[in-house]
Amino acid sequence: MNIFRIAADMSHLLAIIILLLKIWKSRSCSGISARSQILFAVVFTARYLDLFTSYISFYNTAMKITFLVATYATIYLMFFKFRSTYMRESDTFRVELLLIPSVLLAVLINHDFTPF
Repeated sequence: MNIFRIAADMSHLLAIIILLLKIWKSRSCSGISARSQILFAVVFTARYLDLFTSYISFYNTAMKITFLVATYATIYLMFFKFRSTYMRESDTFRVELLLIPSVLLAVLINHDFTPF
């Protein structure tokens, strides 16, 4: 652990909290890309699979769980709680432009062929 890791984690956590508060207080998710939030969920889920196999520290585990819960909470708010305010036609983020190269790079450049 170093000060840069803690500062990065706290900045990221603050950004997620601000996003959730914005959605909750305005009762709207307009202007937020659901596609990018789904990509965040995919990344965090894949990246934090080691939660079930290895323990590093309480801080590490708590931050991983917090990021996962907050990301899925954002998706829940967007697709269920405030669904009527989500502007699907404005969400033009092209997921495939990131997903396809990422999957190809993950297959080609990896430490070993395991899901963890």
